[in-house]
Amino acid sequence: MSEPTPSPPPAWRQLAVVVAALTALLIALLSAFALPPLHSGQHDVPIAVAGGDLTAELDAGAPGAFAVTPVDDADAARTLILDREVYGAFVLGPTGRPDELLVASAASNAVATQLRALGAELGVPAVTDVRPFPADDPTGAGLSAGALPLALGGWIAAVVLLMTVRGPARQAAGAAAFAVVAGLALTALLRFGFGTFDGAYWATAAAAALGISATAWAILGLRTALGNAGLAVGAVALILLGNPLSGLTSAPELLPAGWGTLGQLLPPGAAGSLLRSVAYFDGAGAAGPLLVLACWLAGGVALFTLGVRRAARRAAAAPAAEVAS
Repeated sequence: MSEPTPSPPPAWRQLAVVVAALTALLIALLSAFALPPLHSGQHDVPIAVAGGDLTAELDAGAPGAFAVTPVDDADAARTLILDREVYGAFVLGPTGRPDELLVASAASNAVATQLRALGAELGVPAVTDVRPFPADDPTGAGLSAGALPLALGGWIAAVVLLMTVRGPARQAAGAAAFAVVAGLALTALLRFGFGTFDGAYWATAAAAALGISATAWAILGLRTALGNAGLAVGAVALILLGNPLSGLTSAPELLPAGWGTLGQLLPPGAAGSLLRSVAYFDGAGAAGPLLVLACWLAGGVALFTLGVRRAARRAAAAPAAEVAS
């Protein structure tokens, strides 16, 4: 009878698990960064058509690119755009051909550009931007650049607080104070420095503070509850995946199927959508991002509380164990 093959030592098994996990992480990161630009394009981009049917013409050029909502007239189409239910609208004239194209650059400059190109192909004589960016930042570059500072700022703040501030109460106070101060400062830079938007400063600052707070608390909770592994999970979810999948530079509908939806469930994407809604559309479309950020914030607080209580129980049990020994 042959002797059983000895199993690898625990240390080697642990090393194999680490190597496999790192390889899986690398594949996930490569997919997150490479798939969006490789397979980006229009996927059920919501638009409206007023006064008739343009489905055949739209499908002929790009099948499945648009999800069309029919409306009665241009006013109804404009309302849908300002409510952030559609990105643009074709208004048909008496002949059944489009007489006007309505776009909203502030909703997505990339989608607006693509709709303008499509309008030119269809021979639309007039284009109206119902919600443009301000003249100082006509492409919204400041807003597009805001996703990484929101995510990275919250992550760095949480790590610094954990390393330099003793006591969970002070760490919690530091996270709250940083979110408020950084939200005010970031919004002031976008508003008064870059000219990215021209109104609703306080509401936009509150949105930025919520985004930063959700990120910071997520990291505080993950690290307190899971240890150093929590920092790695947070970095992957909030920065390495959250930033490229946020859709801020384009639109979630322009990312590959599934990736855009995932991005909106992560703090950078939700915070970017919330900032866009509050800064340019009087809060229209803000409910979804608010809910996502609130869940991340609540989850982070819950994990932080769990980790603090667990640490307190261990600290209380240590003297008793020493006495018993």
